Amino acid sequence: MGEDRATAPGVPRITTSSAKAVRPRRMAGARQAQQWLLTLLPTFPVLLLVLRLWQLSQQDMSTMLLLVQYVSPLGLLSALLIALVWAFPVVVLTFGVLGRLLRLSAPDRFDPERSLLASGTARTPGWVISAAVALGALTWQLRFLPSLLMLGLWLLALRTRYLHPDQPTRILLVSVALPLAAAVLAYTVLGPAIWTAYQDGEVATAALLAVPPAATVLLTGPIPGWIAPALTHGLAFTVAAVLPVVMGAVFLRVPLLPTAAVEVVPKQSASPAPDVTASAAPGGPASSASAAPTNGGTAGLDGGDGPPTANGGPEVVLGAFITVTDTSTIMLDRTATVRFLPNGWVESQVLCPEPAAVPYSLVSVRGWPVEETALNWMMPRRPVADPDVRCEGRLPGDT
Repeated sequence: MGEDRATAPGVPRITTSSAKAVRPRRMAGARQAQQWLLTLLPTFPVLLLVLRLWQLSQQDMSTMLLLVQYVSPLGLLSALLIALVWAFPVVVLTFGVLGRLLRLSAPDRFDPERSLLASGTARTPGWVISAAVALGALTWQLRFLPSLLMLGLWLLALRTRYLHPDQPTRILLVSVALPLAAAVLAYTVLGPAIWTAYQDGEVATAALLAVPPAATVLLTGPIPGWIAPALTHGLAFTVAAVLPVVMGAVFLRVPLLPTAAVEVVPKQSASPAPDVTASAAPGGPASSASAAPTNGGTAGLDGGDGPPTANGGPEVVLGAFITVTDTSTIMLDRTATVRFLPNGWVESQVLCPEPAAVPYSLVSVRGWPVEETALNWMMPRRPVADPDVRCEGRLPGDT
């Protein structure tokens, strides 16, 4: 069994041991890439969270360390999940289309042991694709739903051609008839919105609504085999490079702390002490927190203007609410200055809702704004109420 097989003269003999040695070298490419991907993938959310706290602290290390101490990790992960839930369908559907296109167009170059794209395609079950389509239908904005329809029909057509190559009727139905019917239905529903977007000069919105239904019929079959490996791998690398940048740009705008307005009424201390700021107090934020209640005032971590002293009048501190200690209410105001408000000075406080984002587009489809997701559209709306004047930085009773 361990001996070499007889070969013809002049033909090099391949032993069993040499064949076993060739296979690990061949498998090393995809396995090493998977190991690096699994190692680096968990660090990306951590990097996003750190960058978000660094931006929130206005690049001040003392403020960032204070935020790390008090900000809930569960709150950070919740904000990350809600803000970037749309990215999962993008990754699964985009790489799924590219991998199946490679497998159908150049089967001799589809090697799961050497290509990470081929390996992910071969190991992704069908229910993951279905879940990605359903999640995208709920979390993508209306203007991106035609692209979701296009990707879903591409995946269905490519999968049908691969699994049922001997059924031309079925292939014709899934690859031609279904995309054409979907395009007709899409243009029937989206036609007025496309025309409105074009008239209003919203070229990007019009293109997102008009191009994908027509492009659905273009990629339901194989492409020339000589260009398939370079095209699919090139697009995969491009998406892998651009998507993290887009995700980071989106997450850096997500609020991590609740916005609150605290009404502060300074009270004369029985034994006032000299004003102490964080820049003069040793020990950083901890010393500032302990010094704030002592002098009956508060301190800013940057050593700038603090909140009102006992000689000042009442004011409203508007900003991000950090935490409440035994002695102080800690706020991060709009200038990224940490304010230690003595609890005895806090007259009232109110949670301020996040202001609604100004819509970029005014186009809607049968009353559904193109920037709304189906999930937001189905959820009950918050009742409209008069805004609290404290959330505008004004004291109650001020005009």
